[in-house]
Amino acid sequence: MEESVLTSVVLPLSLFIIMLGMGLSLVVDDFRRVVVYPKAVAVGLTNQLVLLPLVGLGLAVALGLSAEMAVGVMIIAACPGGVTSNLITHVSRGDTALSITLTAISGFVTVVTIPLIIMFSLGFFMGEATTVTLPLAQTIGQIVGITVLPVSLGMLLRWRKPALADRLEPPARVGSVVVFVVLLIGIIAANIEVLRNHFAELAAVTIGLNVAMMLIGFWSSKLLKLELPQALAISIESGMQNGTLAIVIATSILMQGQMAVPGGIYSLVMFATGGAMMAYFGRKGAEVAAADEGVAVEAA
Repeated sequence: MEESVLTSVVLPLSLFIIMLGMGLSLVVDDFRRVVVYPKAVAVGLTNQLVLLPLVGLGLAVALGLSAEMAVGVMIIAACPGGVTSNLITHVSRGDTALSITLTAISGFVTVVTIPLIIMFSLGFFMGEATTVTLPLAQTIGQIVGITVLPVSLGMLLRWRKPALADRLEPPARVGSVVVFVVLLIGIIAANIEVLRNHFAELAAVTIGLNVAMMLIGFWSSKLLKLELPQALAISIESGMQNGTLAIVIATSILMQGQMAVPGGIYSLVMFATGGAMMAYFGRKGAEVAAADEGVAVEAA
């Protein structure tokens, strides 16, 4: 994808709007919950910030991905969660407060970790001869501008004008979904030949990464004796990444449209697995709630 108004203006502006909407749903207490759930937050952040990039690296090497596709996988593996993970957690009857906390904290931490992981990936997969460069300070500044700044503005608006934030949050959520779907369709359409040529390897690596991280998130939580709602939140946060951010980094910062394709395919995969989570655990939770209500009625 060549540099154009789409990659240099529309994509970053779209992400800015999405992240502003996310900020409207956050409050300072979302960050303070780390004291309330120290073990759960530690497990969730370890899975997302450490294990996710390592698993992505291992799969990219094991499956012999081309250099561009491998870097694309590492971009999505470096990204934090997004509002989608919070919604899926809520419908799946997971710990929504924990999910929001993990999303909020990882969103700020990855401002630094994303450039470091991508710089490593470019050198590891493309070698020193690569023409793709990523100035560290400039990249951190760009990521701050399209993630931290709008989230902070949204939180400020929530704090100063809570009634206005309440009115803006629902349309912002809907708009975020619409923008994301349009971006996803556009990225896939612009790289349809790449998708045709690499579909098999991209399907394998994206499904493998998503499913592996969701399983790791769930069973690491259960191993540490966390409750089911917390395990569900960590599982979903570990496997649901901010696909829009991955696309923007590939197309608007690296100027490499092909590297956005793994993020686009991963987004489709996580919608499928997220839908399965919502269908199964949402229904199961409803059945448990109904059973508990029935027991309470009988006892009365």
